Amino acid sequence: MTRYDILTAIPTAFHRDGSLDPEGSRAIFRYVGQSGNEGAFVLGTTGEFPAVDVDEFTALVSAAMEELADRMRVIVHVGRPSAFEAVRLVGVARALGVREFAALTPYYLRSTDDAVFDYFRQVSDAVGDGRLYVYVYPARSGNPVSPELLARLAELPNVVGAKVSELSLDDLAAYRAVVPEDFDLYTGADRDLVAAVRVGAQGVVSGVSAVTPKPFRALADAARSGDATAVAAAQDAVDEVVALIGGDMARMKEGYRVLGVTDAHCRMAIAEPDDAGREEVARVVRAHA
Repeated sequence: MTRYDILTAIPTAFHRDGSLDPEGSRAIFRYVGQSGNEGAFVLGTTGEFPAVDVDEFTALVSAAMEELADRMRVIVHVGRPSAFEAVRLVGVARALGVREFAALTPYYLRSTDDAVFDYFRQVSDAVGDGRLYVYVYPARSGNPVSPELLARLAELPNVVGAKVSELSLDDLAAYRAVVPEDFDLYTGADRDLVAAVRVGAQGVVSGVSAVTPKPFRALADAARSGDATAVAAAQDAVDEVVALIGGDMARMKEGYRVLGVTDAHCRMAIAEPDDAGREEVARVVRAHA
C-alpha cells in the first residue's frame, strides 16, 4: 500500500528572554499529539537544535517521550558536527526510551564522502537495536550527499531511511533509484507530500503541520482514496498555509499564540512577524486549524 506519512517537525518553546520554556514545549507536544499524524520529528531544524545544550536536549526528549510516545512515532534528531557529540546524544536519548533517530550530516566544515560515511557508521553503531535516518540538508550543512554516498550509507545496519530537505523531486527520484526498496525517503518540503510520493518517497517531514495539521491530514487521506478532486482541494489548502507560514518558526509560534496553545518565542536570530504578518498568520490559522 502506498504510504503518505506525515512526520511533524516540532518547534521548541522558549521564553522571550531566550530561556527554555519546558511547559510551553510540553503544550506543543500535546497539541501535535492530537493531530493524527504518523510521527513526530523532535529537535530538528524546526526545533532550533543548534541552540539547545545537552541538558536541555535531555529535558525536551524526556518530555516528548512522555507526551507523545503512546500516540505516534517519535524520531529524535541527534545530528552534530562530530560523531563524538552525535553518539553522546544517542546515548542520552536511548536511556529515555528513544528507538528512532535522525542525524544531519556533519556540518560547518566541509567533509569528504569517506568522512561522512565514518560519521554515520559511528552513529549507526550507537543506535544499537534502533533505527537511523540520514538527514540530508546541504543548503544548511554544507555537505552534499550524492546518490552513490546514500547507497553506501543504506548498507549500514541501522540506517533505514533519509530525510531530504531543499533538494528537487529529481534528486529524490535519483535517491530512490539506488537505495533498497524498504529504505524510507521523506521530503522536507511541506507542500510536496503527493509529488514526493509519486517519485518514490514515503511521506513528508512537515513543520507547518505542527500548527495546522488538518490540511495535511486531508491531503494524505484524499491521496490514499485516489479522489483527484479532493486531492486538488486539499493541496490548495496546504499551499496556502505553507505560503504564509513556511519554514518560519517565529510564524509557527505566532500560530500557537492565536490557537491558545502557548506563548512561545524563538531562541535563534529569527525575526518576529510584523503586524501585517501576524494578521496573515491569524487568518490562515483560524481558517485551517
